[in-house]
Amino acid sequence: MNTVDTMKSTGPLERHTGILYPVMLIAAIALIVLSVVGIAAMMGWMPNALSGSEPAARASCVNCGVVESIRVVEVQGEASGLGAVTGGVVGGVLGNQVGRGGGRAAATVIGAGAGAYAGNEIEKSTKKSVKYQISVRMSDGSSRTSYQRTQPALSVGQKVRVTEQGVIAAS
Repeated sequence: MNTVDTMKSTGPLERHTGILYPVMLIAAIALIVLSVVGIAAMMGWMPNALSGSEPAARASCVNCGVVESIRVVEVQGEASGLGAVTGGVVGGVLGNQVGRGGGRAAATVIGAGAGAYAGNEIEKSTKKSVKYQISVRMSDGSSRTSYQRTQPALSVGQKVRVTEQGVIAAS
């Protein structure tokens, strides 16, 4: 005889085979994966989102860098010779006032030489100028130095571009 069990279990241990269990499993796995990815991104174990465009950005800005120092540099002026001639004449006249005979001639020559040297140095110092030396650490690690006649509107640590016209603030 064949008996058929017609009793259905309605107790708390009944197992549901519906869609709820697989959806919860997928949600739990997705939560774990996203948490691991988030932790890896925060710890720096993953490249950031802009990493794909960095090489192109570096290649496009080979003249970019950061200002390391700004110094004032005095530049000695160039002598035209006028100061030496004038100094030589004045020195010769003053040297001629000293001594007699051969001593006078020697004093004139020495006075002319010393006057020419002094006149040349005085002319150079009156024509001296000031330049601003700007040292820039480039993005590739090299260093460049630029000189400007006017005081730059830059500060140490500022991002800049080095051009043929000089150092300008990066935009």
